[in-house]
Amino acid sequence: MKKYLAEMVGTMVLVLMGCGVAVSLNCSSNCAEVMNAGTVVGTALAFGLAVVAMAYTIGGISGCHINPAITLGAFLAGRMNGKDTGMYMLFQVIGAFIGSALLWVLTQNAGLTGTGANDLQEGVNVVGGLLAEIIFTCVFVLVVLGATSKTNGATNNFAGLAIGLSLVLVHLVCIRYTGTSVNPARSIAPAIFNGGTALTNLWIFIVGPFIGSAIAALIWKVIEPAEQ
Repeated sequence: MKKYLAEMVGTMVLVLMGCGVAVSLNCSSNCAEVMNAGTVVGTALAFGLAVVAMAYTIGGISGCHINPAITLGAFLAGRMNGKDTGMYMLFQVIGAFIGSALLWVLTQNAGLTGTGANDLQEGVNVVGGLLAEIIFTCVFVLVVLGATSKTNGATNNFAGLAIGLSLVLVHLVCIRYTGTSVNPARSIAPAIFNGGTALTNLWIFIVGPFIGSAIAALIWKVIEPAEQ
């Protein structure tokens, strides 16, 4: 149960901090309307730093997935059993709802709007958004699987940093397309609070990351070196 609770707390922090910065920088619904370097870089850094912080906080307890796509990738790569996979995902979504609820309370009392929900950005259609989520989730989960591999030797100590920085990179590229999800839990809770097209398009941010995760697990199975 401790590892499930750790995943809940970690996901809560990720959503509260990452989406919180997105709201503060006015990048919470359609970043294309306010697209500038500060908005993009600030939001990207917030999500990446949140992952780094939680990796070194709960990594030793649960592995710090805080993302159902990562959990699915670990399961398909043979690193988790079915029970833990389901429970991780459940508690990640619960944590995301707690983070979104806290952010909603803060914004309602500070004259701000939105909860950092993902949505298709200006000029991006469903196919474009879905492809972006598949491609960038695949890259992100592949980094996670590689950085945490037992065959990676001493570099395992820096896995949290590598994963956090890769999430920053993914956000820098993908924000213009979908606001960047690559994490179904991160998208589900804010969309419920936000409603509108964010809720209508929510399926993209569930299906896309899961497909991308499955592809990443397949790629890792092919290139994974034999244990020494």
